[in-house]
Amino acid sequence: MAAAMGLTGTTGTAQALGPDDVDPTAIGILRLLIGGPGLVALSARQLLASHRAAGSLPVRPMLVAMSAMSAYQPCFFGGTARSGVAVGTIVTMASAPLFAGILEPLLGRDRPDLRWCLTTSVAVVGVVLVVDPSRGADGGATGPLLSLGAGLAYAAFAHATKEVIAVYPPTAVMGVALTGAGLALAPALIVVDLDWLATGRGAGAALHLGLVATTLAYVLYGRGLAQVPVAETTTLSLVEPLVAAILGLAVLGEEFSGSMAVGALLVAGALLFVGSSRRATSS
Repeated sequence: MAAAMGLTGTTGTAQALGPDDVDPTAIGILRLLIGGPGLVALSARQLLASHRAAGSLPVRPMLVAMSAMSAYQPCFFGGTARSGVAVGTIVTMASAPLFAGILEPLLGRDRPDLRWCLTTSVAVVGVVLVVDPSRGADGGATGPLLSLGAGLAYAAFAHATKEVIAVYPPTAVMGVALTGAGLALAPALIVVDLDWLATGRGAGAALHLGLVATTLAYVLYGRGLAQVPVAETTTLSLVEPLVAAILGLAVLGEEFSGSMAVGALLVAGALLFVGSSRRATSS
């Protein structure tokens, strides 16, 4: 799961290294339209076998998953466009585990324990320090509200797909969900400029975002989600902004302050605690 979030954490750097005139909404949709079918292709044989054994994928949770991923894209990119990438990322990824923990008892699942509450709190504080939300915020409420919507959508997607992968192959479930979300958003591509796709940098960025940061990432994500409670899954998702901050330092030459270093250590410690606790429980 942490590896999957690490791969998705490369999206901001990949976009920054691509053409300057890329529409962020188009990037989000193309990720789904490339990455989703990639997942379906990898799992086609498994999907057919599970269809014969267990029937078609359940409609209701799959529609929830597709709707959640469709909502995530405009909410996330809208939030970052209004508040800045730093603030949008922190609000989204820090709120996702909180929403997931709130949803678990509402959906009749186990209530998050004290360990989860403490670990998530430490990790959220760490991510706040790493991303340093004081940079780039415009002070408006619309951006943070959209980012909160993205966090809720992310948590809903995790819960909906968790229900389905208990029966069906995780890669197939992720592929169908992302492809459906991409197709639902595809009409928006009519009104955006896609000329950048004809350039080498543009095509490279799109392929990386689709095949590496989506197809490969969600192969790992699906396998992790099959083994990890949703609340812990969304806590582990805090790896994403951590990796994004590290890449910003190493690749894009962004500044890394002392408070950001402290935040990175807090997130790393929280993630190590989650992993060691799971190993101790399983043994």
